[in-house]
Amino acid sequence: MSVLETYRAPQSLDEAAGILREGNVTVLAGGTDVMPQSRIGKLKLQPVLMSLRRVPELRGICEEGGTVRLGALVTISELLESALVRERLNVLWQACDHFASDQIRNAATVGGNLCNASPAGDTLVPLLALDARAVLVSKPNGKLQERRVPLAEFFTGPGRTVRTGAELLAAAEVPLPPRESVGGFYKHGTRPGLDISAIAIAFVARREGKALRDVRVAFGAVAPTPIRAPRAEAALEGRAPDEPALEAAASAALGEIRPISDLRASDWYRRELVRNMLKRVIDHACRM
Repeated sequence: MSVLETYRAPQSLDEAAGILREGNVTVLAGGTDVMPQSRIGKLKLQPVLMSLRRVPELRGICEEGGTVRLGALVTISELLESALVRERLNVLWQACDHFASDQIRNAATVGGNLCNASPAGDTLVPLLALDARAVLVSKPNGKLQERRVPLAEFFTGPGRTVRTGAELLAAAEVPLPPRESVGGFYKHGTRPGLDISAIAIAFVARREGKALRDVRVAFGAVAPTPIRAPRAEAALEGRAPDEPALEAAASAALGEIRPISDLRASDWYRRELVRNMLKRVIDHACRM
């Protein structure tokens, strides 16, 4: 049984990184994953519980130099309310519109969703498709240091990432897509807004005449981590999104996913969803 000894509430990123360096710390952002997991014994609370709520450097949505920075404490509700996210990162906005209930959206954070690293995490799939990277901060020698990790390399397994125990996720950075970009998101569940995904799909591409360029396809809940689908992307690159191209992409995707059978869906059903819904997501996005 875990024993909580100390509660810390740092007021700066520097202070938070210093506390984390001391070790034996559970990091608390929105708490929508940490608290339920600790109650059922899935997560063992460390002696020190550190709330990030008062760290201003972890907040805010801003664009500078062609990159959108999403602070780790940005909530799902804030993403939904952001004109920048809705207009330029619309595939992420669509995912947030299917994210849990209003109460959870008001508390759940970008950083918490990323660090929880669920294969079915709702924001992870569109952020992968948007080529986002994680900004990790640590204080190894008394001075703040940053390292940036592409999300395609960030997740290592269910609930696991490359983030070390001495690092704090400060933000997600997203390259601003061209204005001629198109994108779509799909999540399947019994109650898509409230249930954990049985599958999730995100698609982003740039239109060049009738052809698709810089194609990115990502999936959730069909492998041990959220994944990109490079063979499906290659099947669409430089082609018009007609039926042969869509069929080629769907066939390629089936060779890249590794779904399991569980309470939410069988392996067979997940494959059928991917086969059919990937084509529908791409076709719908390109007709908008």
